[in-house]
Amino acid sequence: MTNKVIVALDFETRADAMALVDALGAEAIAYKVGLQMLTEEGPSIVKSLVAMGKQVFLDLKVHEIPNSVAGAVAAAGKLGAHMVTVHASGGSAVLRSAVNAAKPYPQLRVLALTVITSLADQDLPEIGLAPSVSQQVERLARLAAGAGCHGVVASVQEAALLTTILPSGSLIVTPGIHLPTTAQNDQSRTASPADAANAGATHIVIGRAVTRAADPRAAFTEAARAFS
Repeated sequence: MTNKVIVALDFETRADAMALVDALGAEAIAYKVGLQMLTEEGPSIVKSLVAMGKQVFLDLKVHEIPNSVAGAVAAAGKLGAHMVTVHASGGSAVLRSAVNAAKPYPQLRVLALTVITSLADQDLPEIGLAPSVSQQVERLARLAAGAGCHGVVASVQEAALLTTILPSGSLIVTPGIHLPTTAQNDQSRTASPADAANAGATHIVIGRAVTRAADPRAAFTEAARAFS
């Protein structure tokens, strides 16, 4: 049993999501509920997972004014979520409001999203940032740490750097995780579960490599092996 491997429930229906949860069984205890599933099914999917004893990574990617961010984080805590994401680029006031809003919910960890994994160095000038991704991730990670966030979301490529600059015990959650058989998709900065573990990631988020596998349980077991 592991909570280091977070399976992304990026499905169109609750039935499909819960079928996967059932197929993975007791070994998989952590799941990501992102924008697609939350919009399709609403917060009831989170409540159902929590009631089953699962840990929910609520990937809201909140990027709003501090008051709105605080409200969203508090709502995540009320649902029983274990992790919630806030864009670090919202600034220190936003991050501090998220951390303060999470305090009444001891299980809830605020993760600062640094740079989404679909962006590479050459994409940054388009949104007004200078390359490189690693420098931007470092800047935002330091901001998040200073605001009291429990950890960050970043690609495996930045994980090793983050272990040297974040406080001890910080969470480093890495999406963009693929198995050797995974087809290419819209993420630019990807890696294997072993790459992530070796780089210092505390958790990985894996989606299609498990959810679209011929044998999802075997794919999950392969990913979890990196943290055993």
